[in-house]
Amino acid sequence: MLFTGLTGISRRLHTWANQVPSQCAFCHTWPSQRICNACVARFAQPATRCQRCALRVPAGVEVCGACIQTPPSFDACIAAVDYAYPWADALAQFKFRGDPGWAKALATLMRSTPWMEPALEAADRVLPVPLSTERLRVRGFNQSALLARHLVGPKTDLHALLRLHATEAQSSLPRAQRLRNLRGAFAVEPSRATALRGQRVVLIDDVMTTGATLQAATLALREAGVTHVTAAVLARTGLD
Repeated sequence: MLFTGLTGISRRLHTWANQVPSQCAFCHTWPSQRICNACVARFAQPATRCQRCALRVPAGVEVCGACIQTPPSFDACIAAVDYAYPWADALAQFKFRGDPGWAKALATLMRSTPWMEPALEAADRVLPVPLSTERLRVRGFNQSALLARHLVGPKTDLHALLRLHATEAQSSLPRAQRLRNLRGAFAVEPSRATALRGQRVVLIDDVMTTGATLQAATLALREAGVTHVTAAVLARTGLD
């Protein structure tokens, strides 16, 4: 009970802090929002990316060679920024240091990314990648769910996609092991399966590295009859 109360106080403080002027988290300009416009312009320039996996590609290239040879299970992928300074630091504060106040600023950045707005408008539902019960209990919130709520609000469905069991942390695993690690990790909530059939879905996650998590989640949605899946992430690493 005490822990729950302290968590509630902490979240109210974060909410209050986001409603008043403060320093930019990156350049420390004051007064400012969490990320000032100058830092967005400096660190979030649009990049040419593969339409299927969001890796950087040369100008004029639409789909990278890897996706031509082995297309991912999702139909498209949109990434706002590279997983690099200062976004990697922001995500560490967001996820691992208990600062959900980052969600609004990062979701705003995602929404301003080219092709993100049309994908969200075309979607029937927006689904965050779910956390396991154990990880949700430790972290206190699902960062992907917070991003989704700030991105699109009413279209967000927090219950259609389930995480069936906890898996080993993906960050330390090579691609092949990541795929094995996530086999059978996701499923569609049975009472929502019929409603998902034939729909277009945007699948939200914070970071994409090899795409194993998004691949596994998409396969579960395909089994339920979802016809189109766009993966949307804040940050894309340079690994594949």
